[in-house]
Amino acid sequence: MREIQMVDLKAQYEKFGPEIDNAIKSVLVSTAFIKGPDVKLFEQELQEFMGVKNVVSCANGTDALQLALRVLDLKPGDEVITTDFTFIATIEVVALLGLKPVIVDPDPGSFNISVEAIKRAITLKTKAIVPVHLFGQCADMEGIMELAKKHDLFVVEDAAQATGADYIFKNGIVKKAGTIGHIGTTSFFPSKNLGCYGDGGALYTNDESWANKLRSIANHGMKLRYHYDDIGVNSRLDTLQAAILRVKLKYLNEFNEARREAADHYNKAFAYCSSISVPERVKYSSHIFHQYTIKVKDGKRDALKKFLETKNIPSMVYYPGPLHLQNAYSFLGYSGNDFPVTTSLCNEVLSLPMHPEMDKEQLDYITNSILEFFNK
Repeated sequence: MREIQMVDLKAQYEKFGPEIDNAIKSVLVSTAFIKGPDVKLFEQELQEFMGVKNVVSCANGTDALQLALRVLDLKPGDEVITTDFTFIATIEVVALLGLKPVIVDPDPGSFNISVEAIKRAITLKTKAIVPVHLFGQCADMEGIMELAKKHDLFVVEDAAQATGADYIFKNGIVKKAGTIGHIGTTSFFPSKNLGCYGDGGALYTNDESWANKLRSIANHGMKLRYHYDDIGVNSRLDTLQAAILRVKLKYLNEFNEARREAADHYNKAFAYCSSISVPERVKYSSHIFHQYTIKVKDGKRDALKKFLETKNIPSMVYYPGPLHLQNAYSFLGYSGNDFPVTTSLCNEVLSLPMHPEMDKEQLDYITNSILEFFNK
């Protein structure tokens, strides 16, 4: 049996290596390392895949979030609502811009931000909502957009873990994760469903004026060379990464389907294990399983993780501690009991190996080992 990895990038490279090598070599031969033709071509191809009018590439997913909030012209002290159960980048950009992060609990089943919790958190100072499509499944965007419209709020989607997931509206319309709010953001970190071989990110918007300003801010504030209309930053997707992403984008649907098949295998194996809650699948979103995250009951999560280590099975806790209790954000004034759902999830969740190259032998070994732990 091949060694089990949380994300097996080596196996994926072995499968698509010749195409990747040719893409890299074409950039090396051209020497167009910054803003080469592959960058624009990738943006155009991703626009078509996402069904959005504008894709603006940038250096990483964190920059994408910061650029999105900057283009909205929010003022210091404006409140931005987001979830307590996410990676730190989601709130760190809010704080870096002098805005006030307002944290709310997620839904305990889907792990995504709760619409009811957002509703309770809205004040006269609220200006934006940043929902995170966690682990590969969309948050309740229809509910969120209704709230945003009612209160005249911006919505910036953090879709870094959900590239390719579909949101299904009540009227049957289908849109890709990241294309529903005013601006969507994503990351191409190597472990993502669509990942490059370094850092990379992008923004999605149907608003031409925002797209133009995003491109300007990401390129030192330039619209014309050496003419600066905005105070900008240096946040570019380099040509090598764009060339790699162009290859992998062609196979993204195939990758996501393979992840769903692995998730189905897990679900079937755990169907009668009362000690595990498998990931909830909501009716309004497809799930592309950036992570396959179970909840382990009765305080046995850490013991299971250690047992899997003895079996050479990796696992990860996403996320081990609530954002509201991180030292850097103590200034927000939250206390330990403010977000019970997040606190509970941080004590129960465990992510199992998940990637498109998983085979039946590996999946059987993982699931049999977990069932062995609970049956011993």
